[in-house]
Amino acid sequence: MKLRPKITLIDHFSGLTDPRVERTKEHKLIDILTIAICGMISGADNWVAMEQYGNSKEEWLKQFLELPNGIPSHDTIGRVFARIDPNEFEQCFRDWVKEIAQLLPGETISIDGKTLKHSGSKGIGKKAIHLVNAWASEQRLVLGQTKVHDKSNEITAIPELIKVLELSGCLVTIDAMGTQTDIAQLIQDAGADYCLALKGNHKHLHQDVIQLFTQAQSKDWSGIEHSFYRTIEKGHGRTEIRRYWTMPTSELVVGFERWAVLQSIGLVESVRKIGQETTISKRYYLNSFAFDAQVFAHAVRSHWGIENSLHWILDVALAEDDCPIYSDYAPENLARLRKISLNLLSQEKTAKIGVANKRLKAAWDNNYLAKVLGI
Repeated sequence: MKLRPKITLIDHFSGLTDPRVERTKEHKLIDILTIAICGMISGADNWVAMEQYGNSKEEWLKQFLELPNGIPSHDTIGRVFARIDPNEFEQCFRDWVKEIAQLLPGETISIDGKTLKHSGSKGIGKKAIHLVNAWASEQRLVLGQTKVHDKSNEITAIPELIKVLELSGCLVTIDAMGTQTDIAQLIQDAGADYCLALKGNHKHLHQDVIQLFTQAQSKDWSGIEHSFYRTIEKGHGRTEIRRYWTMPTSELVVGFERWAVLQSIGLVESVRKIGQETTISKRYYLNSFAFDAQVFAHAVRSHWGIENSLHWILDVALAEDDCPIYSDYAPENLARLRKISLNLLSQEKTAKIGVANKRLKAAWDNNYLAKVLGI
């Protein structure tokens, strides 16, 4: 008997617990998962579109799937993803990512949150869910996600994510909400360095760091140990100059000792010129690495990339914010399907086009979809 071709990605999800009662099953769980993943890659952003995709590609799908009762309905697909245990699904996802990721020492891992705008419903009193994502900037891979629990915030969700990721040798960047002493300690315990944004939520520390940099600049850095780096970007009638300074931590600042292995503080000054208008902004950071302005600049720019390379693409190319699905675990599990698809599309390098056009190509060309899936 001829063996079916195999989608090896699916092996990582084959151990998922099926939430359905045995006597009600007409479709195999692995078939539903495969149709959903292939559909999402190919532009099917909701359950109805996934059913339509399956009907259109049924003959192709039969190369890999049994489909004993044909293509499942959109109601069946939706009910299954509303009931799949999201924690178990996440573990399968992370196990798969570990196999495909090749994180090198110094890889920047950006951790940041995103609200799924249409994942809530005022009618049933359900708030939109907020997810914290981990993004490997050089690999362009989502490493994991965790949901912020109701009546909580990112401060409690970030440690959950850090504890389950393999971060040894990496540099972790987090926005100001995650700039907490216990989070800094967790990152160090994981064998990684950190670059943490510092704002007014640490009022006294923030003011002390501002004062140190203000004094250093007023002396034109004369006699002050520091590192400096500058970038200039021009285009579309705009010029942006970014200046990066780092200097060793100072005993003059009260509370530095509370931060695990805090070695340097950083300042980014951005000067943006559009026509006759000039705007200047300054941002401050706590770093566990030595005062190297180029390393610091790379960390900061990489963190900005989670907005441009992950969150923006999820919204624009995968329509995340426009998806009005809110039943049970469905929003969280659907978000994970998007990230499986985005990881696969990002790793496919032969088509020199954006994610949205890769999805169209996958929908039109079964051979290209097979390439994305690694078949």
